[in-house]
Amino acid sequence: MTRGNTLHVIVVGGGASGLLAAGFAAEAGARVTLIERNERPARKVMITGKGRCNLTNDCDLPELIAHVPQNGRFLYSAFRAFMPRDMMELVEAQGVPLKVERGNRVFPVSDKAVDVVDALASFARERGVQMVHDCVTELIIDNNTCRGVRGESGDEYPADAVIVCTGGMSYPATGSTGDGYALAQRAGHTIVPPRGSLVPLVSDDAVCLQAQGLSLKNCALTVTDTHTGKIIYTDFGEMLFTHFGVSGPMVLSASAHMRGTEEDRYRLSIDLKPALSPEELDRRLVRDFQEYRNLDLQNALSRLLPRSLIAPVLTRAGLTGSTKCHSVTREQRAALASVVKSLTISIRGPRPVEEAIVTSGGVSVTEIEPGSMQSKLCRNLYFAGEVLDVDAYTGGFNLQIAFSTGVAAGRHAAKAAAAE
Repeated sequence: MTRGNTLHVIVVGGGASGLLAAGFAAEAGARVTLIERNERPARKVMITGKGRCNLTNDCDLPELIAHVPQNGRFLYSAFRAFMPRDMMELVEAQGVPLKVERGNRVFPVSDKAVDVVDALASFARERGVQMVHDCVTELIIDNNTCRGVRGESGDEYPADAVIVCTGGMSYPATGSTGDGYALAQRAGHTIVPPRGSLVPLVSDDAVCLQAQGLSLKNCALTVTDTHTGKIIYTDFGEMLFTHFGVSGPMVLSASAHMRGTEEDRYRLSIDLKPALSPEELDRRLVRDFQEYRNLDLQNALSRLLPRSLIAPVLTRAGLTGSTKCHSVTREQRAALASVVKSLTISIRGPRPVEEAIVTSGGVSVTEIEPGSMQSKLCRNLYFAGEVLDVDAYTGGFNLQIAFSTGVAAGRHAAKAAAAE
């Protein structure tokens, strides 16, 4: 052990998992150094929840596991040892009151992510964690045991245990550049190829360009896997048409369910009028076409549809904008209603991983002890957070993964290395 009988734990990365790992390792009696490449810790936490920070989800263990499509069972022990309620109590004990919103999503009452970041940093500092500004470039490994790290500064940091909490590859401007994967590979670990999750989607469909910039606030979305014919996701809420395809809350959530990588495998179906049944929509069209019988369809539909969607919807239905309402046949009206209830868009694939909210892929969990987060390949080396091959749906679940795995790594790194 370094410095007499005081165990020294180094945490690489000062994000959500790193701050918790450092704080809990220090609470367990270790001397802890947290090495962070940025001037300020937890930069990615600052932008979560559109700057409001959806820090966890107030739910039970089965619900947590159910919201982790990638290796959810691996997280059972870590979740059980540190649940969302534990995280909520920790943050409120740091002076940040919380509130629970729709879908059990937990936010600070202030709606300011900076308050959560300050609480996490204070939690670590109050327990004596020393924070160092440097970028770790190498693990020091001797006799299959991690002995410390080397920094970009040229400094060496000897340690009894090292916890890698470097994040994934999404939002690289916040410091998540994938460098933790290289550290893991040098220790012999397998890296599951990273890809974006909770990411905008690319489509070549003309409707996206025609409706570029349009935000739909009350529509229904269905995602179908065309390889299997199965519906893999449904939702109601907001989405956005962009120059490259589609984005917005529903689309980001849907992307987490799209596990195949083949182009055009997935198809979106958008119900533009989910509050109306097909029969009610038909009656609405009959009334509107009667009222505006001498108008062109492109003008008559302005009360039913956003202006930028009228032309693409009419094209899909086999109609032209100059068609007079009084000349629309029953069959044409049915075709129009069908498109309004199911505007389909083929998806070419996701946007780059750098644009994703979280990264799917990373250090293979088959090589990690699930209770402690310790490497099975290298003693006294631990991994926590997004660097691992675990990711969840939106709603605070990904941050809870970071917190729970960070706590597990911090607690066990102190205990395991002390027993060496």
